[in-house]
Amino acid sequence: MFENGTYIADRYEVIEKIGTGGMSDVYKALDHSLGREVALKVLKQEFNEDASFVAKFRQEAQAAAGLEHANIVNIYDVGSENGMYYIVMEYVEGITLKTYISKKGQLAYNEVISIAIQVGRGIEAAHKKNIVHRDIKPQNIIISKEGKVKVTDFGIARAASSNTINADIMGSVHYSSPEQARNGYVGFQSDIYSLGIVMYEMITGRVPYDGDTTVAIALQHLQSEMTKPSVYAPNIPISLEKIILKSTMKSQDRRYATMEELLTDLKKALVNPDEDFVNIVDADEADKTRVITDEEVKRIQEEAGLISKEPEKPAKPAKAAKTYDDEYDDDDDDDDEPVNPKMEKAFRIMGIVVAVLIVVLVIYFIGTFLGWFKFGSSKTTTDDTETSSEQVEMVNLLGMTETEAKAALKELGLGYKNAGTASSDTYEEGQIMTQSVDSGDMVDVNTTIKVTISSGAGDVSVPSVAGMTEKAAETTLTDAGFVVSKDYEYSTDVAEGNVISQTPEGDASGKKGDTVTIVISQGTEVVKVPNLVDLTQAEAKEALAAVGLKLGNVTSEYSDTVEEGTVISQSKGDKSYADVGSTIDIVVSKGAEDVYYSYTWQSTFTGYAELADSNGNVVYRGDVVSGNSYSASGITTETGTLTYYEYTLDETTGTYTLNSEPSSSSTVKFSEQ
Repeated sequence: MFENGTYIADRYEVIEKIGTGGMSDVYKALDHSLGREVALKVLKQEFNEDASFVAKFRQEAQAAAGLEHANIVNIYDVGSENGMYYIVMEYVEGITLKTYISKKGQLAYNEVISIAIQVGRGIEAAHKKNIVHRDIKPQNIIISKEGKVKVTDFGIARAASSNTINADIMGSVHYSSPEQARNGYVGFQSDIYSLGIVMYEMITGRVPYDGDTTVAIALQHLQSEMTKPSVYAPNIPISLEKIILKSTMKSQDRRYATMEELLTDLKKALVNPDEDFVNIVDADEADKTRVITDEEVKRIQEEAGLISKEPEKPAKPAKAAKTYDDEYDDDDDDDDEPVNPKMEKAFRIMGIVVAVLIVVLVIYFIGTFLGWFKFGSSKTTTDDTETSSEQVEMVNLLGMTETEAKAALKELGLGYKNAGTASSDTYEEGQIMTQSVDSGDMVDVNTTIKVTISSGAGDVSVPSVAGMTEKAAETTLTDAGFVVSKDYEYSTDVAEGNVISQTPEGDASGKKGDTVTIVISQGTEVVKVPNLVDLTQAEAKEALAAVGLKLGNVTSEYSDTVEEGTVISQSKGDKSYADVGSTIDIVVSKGAEDVYYSYTWQSTFTGYAELADSNGNVVYRGDVVSGNSYSASGITTETGTLTYYEYTLDETTGTYTLNSEPSSSSTVKFSEQ
């Protein structure tokens, strides 16, 4: 640990410690050579003593230092001093995305997309240089005070994963891809999976897989079906939900192939959130959950340190010398491993099955084309489609007991949640009096239905707490014998922290022990202003509407650099924030302004004159007399040519003929009108 004021490499002065992790301590420091603040990440002592790890750590850090992107925390320097190894990084004043989620709970969908796009751009820049992050998680994503999102720790995870490091693994395993959990090949799509989990947490306020041990969580990544985000965030647009689901497919083949593809869908979702455009590749039911072997479970437990590793078998003689790079490449296959006879037999059977399926499919398509097969009416097809939609019609739970309601919901594939009790003059004690989804509405399978249980007729008055502060309202209701449930909403009318409304309303009849739900104001919702420059007016309006803003005054002006009909500037830039519902003014380009020139001259020649612009267009022609003035206007070029011609007198006939060869010609400059 460094004391404040310590100098490292006679250049970096430690100002204060700002963080710590499983591998390193982080300090804010001043770079006296360049006069800027930096973040100094110093490896902990236990890792400094592992020469192999240090070598890989330095190699990965130096590779990551080549990354330069607005959404990446840049690495400036890598070094060591007195046995301490450090990385000098860009200092970003702000908070981690993990802290931001903890403070806000569930994020609005447009904010989720905006953050995901910025994170994705940083990852995409790394992927283009063949660098896989391997540890994308909210703790490694920083939101600056200006609202800029940056990804940190590029390349460091690869060095860590090559060593027996278990520190801080609990924070990472929540976001690890299935292939990371089973120690398989880790590529670009592993980062896509992790970003999908981060998006899930942003929109729902929770991670999809959790448990008491790292092994338990890792197994869920491998085997468990993920609860859809809409179960916890009912207002999530279909486009964002399907983007998250596609990003977190257990099979890499079913995820987005590249970060560029994911970014394309995210940008489209920002403009058209309710459009169902995300294409998820179908898979057989058997492929949805991959059953892992006992050997893989054992390996995961060994890596997590829960059981001791078995002694390694003696190594086989090497076929040829291996370079350091070969040892470091975790993509190598072990060609010397014998093939399991059972596995070999399984592959042969699979090959036969695939061949038979291909033949059947060929016969089917040919037969269908020739009309050999008929498979019932169109109505049957429609019914099949409806069955596969994974939606059911909600039943009426009102008046049921909890046991009856649970059974009815279970039959439909829906979840049950008791949201508390309330008094009712209509329903007897123990009967359901409200349900979160109305009877007859279509609802997705696996949705959790919230119900309120009647406590019978009320005998006390419910205090009115609307307008009170959250704490005062909670105290008032608790003192009156009620249980308090809280919801939060944005409001332009009620100050942040005050109660907007309550259910049941104030002065209604209730019973002690009933649940009173209060809705607390989060104040006016603030969103990041999108970049509108180079968009058309219609596109700008859509982009603003997507984040809850409105298009304000639209003015026009000429521009030599911006295409006609596109936005030149906006009243609030894309690095600022604005209240939801507020307006943003824009200036739209009218294209380049047409400039016209004129020319006035006094002739020094008697004869015929012709004035042309630089494009060869004649703007004046006619007889001229020396000493007289002549002019032309509406010229579109800045320069031109003035040419004089003489007349020749035919003394026999007394007529004048215009010479074809000019008497003189000169370049002239026109004046702007």
